[in-house]
Amino acid sequence: MHPNFNFIGRRYIWFAISAAIIIVGIAAVVVRGINLGIDFQGGTLMDYSLNKPASVQDLQDLLEKQGLADSSVQVAGVSSITSKGKEVLIRTKQLTPAEQVKVRAAIDKAYGIDQQASQVQTVGPGWGENVTRGALLALGAAVLAIAIYVSMRFEWKMAFAAIAATVHDLAITVGVYALVGREVTPNTIAAILTILGYSLYDTMVVFHRIKQNSDRMGKRTYSMMANDSINQVFMRWLNTSMIQVIPVACLLFFGGDTLKDFAFALLVGLLSGAYSSLFFATPLLAVLKETEPRFRTLRKKYGNMEAHA
Repeated sequence: MHPNFNFIGRRYIWFAISAAIIIVGIAAVVVRGINLGIDFQGGTLMDYSLNKPASVQDLQDLLEKQGLADSSVQVAGVSSITSKGKEVLIRTKQLTPAEQVKVRAAIDKAYGIDQQASQVQTVGPGWGENVTRGALLALGAAVLAIAIYVSMRFEWKMAFAAIAATVHDLAITVGVYALVGREVTPNTIAAILTILGYSLYDTMVVFHRIKQNSDRMGKRTYSMMANDSINQVFMRWLNTSMIQVIPVACLLFFGGDTLKDFAFALLVGLLSGAYSSLFFATPLLAVLKETEPRFRTLRKKYGNMEAHA
């Protein structure tokens, strides 16, 4: 027994929700900007093993006295700004060797530094530009390859709807990052490219069922047939989404700091992708298809049945 929810009939509600979320995200990007990590904008990364434990707030106060108030501080293994630990990771603007020595001396005086287990890495702006260019190239190539494959496997309108849903998911992910101020790292880009696969998988499951059902329309509009198709795969969509989200959520809340950047982006993208496959991509496809003469005629003939569905 399939559920019988009117997904397509409420398409303008879903479009409005998506538009509102994306607009808020765009506003956040414009007002707050995106917090690019050291790999993208260049800077100095200091990885220190301290002799005495320090909290994030302690280190931020110390760095502020050194004129580095905008630095990012992570203390390994702690989840609170007041919790203390000995393994610290500090990201700052690009520092000269003399400035690095000054900061190191201040931290060493306050907490002591294990010289054998500490390192400093400087990434120039050129490296950041190369990373950004490579990330955008990978993203563009992935989207283009997806568009070509879906057009060949199904049709161009399905490809357009699928890519629009992908852009929708990426826009929401970027907006969320701007809202929460989370740092964008190479792990974030890896997660975003992974999101494309998960999002498109859900969308392709629905589109495949629509393609099968389009050969036996009966006394239905394209929107009615698409809505029936969604309901037929709904439980599969729900089960798949839950199986994907649960381990990623556990990774985010219980995993180490290194994995949390990847898990956060992946979780946001999974939730957005699960939503867009049913509530954005398929309704958009229905709107596009009903511009065709055959389906426009069916809508005129059976549109009153849809209104009462």
